[in-house]
Amino acid sequence: MRPLIYFFQRKKPQHYQPVVLITGCSSGIGLAIAKLLHEHKEYRVVATAREKSLEKVRNEFREDERFLIRALDVTDEKSRQHLINDITRTWGGVDILINNAGISYRAVVEHMTEQDEELQMATNYFGPMGLIRQCLPHMRETGRGKIINISSVSGMLAMPTMSSYSASKFALEGASEALWYEMRPFGVRICLVQPGFIHSPSHKNVYHTAQSDPTRNWSGPYCDFYKNMTPFVERMMNMSLTTPEKVAKQILKAMKTENPPLWLPATLDATVFYYIRRLLPRRVLLPFLYWCLPGARNWAQEHSHRRK
Repeated sequence: MRPLIYFFQRKKPQHYQPVVLITGCSSGIGLAIAKLLHEHKEYRVVATAREKSLEKVRNEFREDERFLIRALDVTDEKSRQHLINDITRTWGGVDILINNAGISYRAVVEHMTEQDEELQMATNYFGPMGLIRQCLPHMRETGRGKIINISSVSGMLAMPTMSSYSASKFALEGASEALWYEMRPFGVRICLVQPGFIHSPSHKNVYHTAQSDPTRNWSGPYCDFYKNMTPFVERMMNMSLTTPEKVAKQILKAMKTENPPLWLPATLDATVFYYIRRLLPRRVLLPFLYWCLPGARNWAQEHSHRRK
């Protein structure tokens, strides 16, 4: 279905060298898009990562007159402002912002703390929105620009043990939809890239709370959720035919398209969910998805006090 999205889209000849800011370039999709743009000389690129991951990025790339590597903590306003000021002094401003940096907590709602929720939202929502606000003035003044937010299939449909992650992506999608309207008169385009399961080791980098940590052996009323969902997600990622490099190519295509779609499902499962969500009413969809989850009908039987 994805090629049809671009069938009627026009690719406008590029007469300038856009400045592209990419967040979260130490691994996954961020690293893949940085590698791809490193080969495309028509872009000036700023690849960023947190200070502790910066050495890994520097080992992958060599800086030159069109490719810069900078430290960025997306959760810190001063770090964001310092970076944008640096780019403005060097190249005048950001023309294409790719908000890729993100984290994912694996925990049920009851096991999340306020501190955990704040870190999740600060990384996946408040940080990207802060960068958007700082990049918009330049884009408005030049009458062009693109904001590409890396969302997730979890921004369409929530899953158990991923409530906070889904909440952050739902928030990003809602703000991006509103921004689509606000920026349309100014020539600034908004695109949400929605990957599903990707063949990568990123599932090993999930965050856990004190109560959802695997070292606790997952005892208690939610043990079945963790014991089933964790291997399920790992299995689906290992089975996926979509790599970070394939997603990076779709992002590049969106960059080159004059008016890319607001929603861009980036994997086969994301495309399927995109249409299922629109065709099935929620009262049918949610029970169906619950039935599809591994062992869901037997979850928490030893701990449930539900009345029959």
